[in-house]
Amino acid sequence: MITDSVPTLRRAAPADAATVDALVRELATHEGDAEHVTTDVPRWREMLGRDDVVVLLAERAGRPLGYVSAQRRPHLWSGRDILALDDLYVRADARDAGVGRRLMTGLAASVADEGLLIRWEVKPGNAAAQRFYRRLGAKLWTKVVAAWQPATAPTRP
Repeated sequence: MITDSVPTLRRAAPADAATVDALVRELATHEGDAEHVTTDVPRWREMLGRDDVVVLLAERAGRPLGYVSAQRRPHLWSGRDILALDDLYVRADARDAGVGRRLMTGLAASVADEGLLIRWEVKPGNAAAQRFYRRLGAKLWTKVVAAWQPATAPTRP
């Protein structure tokens, strides 16, 4: 476990596309979802150049330890933007050293001036993540998440 110093945080730029792609693939493999990652380095380069895409990298001595990714989007009920957190990932050898907390508080600080709500999903069986988020002060509630590929829908109503 790496614990020698506080990691630095910085917003990922298009030049970090390969690093972000590698970290995303590590997370997907860890979760057994590697086959669902269809983006690539050139697409990451494009996404990291967008103002509404936020990826913070945690590093120590230039080595990436993890990331948090989110996208700013409108919240139609409130009429305001929110930050939709997509992933929080810390490499195994950097876990339990405050890196995840540092990434989450860094993300919060990045939108604090605007008072944006940050929302995300966590798998019901991921008790460790739920404990971590509760310690941050997050409110958790159960909700079924649905996804739909209209191309697979029946052709008749």
